Amino acid sequence: MKAKPTAEQITRYADMFSAMGTEARLRIMQLLLSAHPEGLVVSDIQSELSIPNSTLSHHLEKLKNEGLVHVRREGTFLWYTANT
Repeated sequence: MKAKPTAEQITRYADMFSAMGTEARLRIMQLLLSAHPEGLVVSDIQSELSIPNSTLSHHLEKLKNEGLVHVRREGTFLWYTANT
């Protein structure tokens, strides 16, 4: 029998779903999942989704803070991958 999620886990899951609660963030996640496991650089995400850089940065930061994406730096590039 599987253990019941704790209240803390349920709150965590709610925060994760909330982070994906906008069309833009769902589109970002869809794009990153389709590019898994390599991921994408910010400029590729921006050109694919036509989201202004400042807005995209905000969305990626929110997804990163909720643990839904990972970011790694390679030189001057930031690569984002979905946390599967």
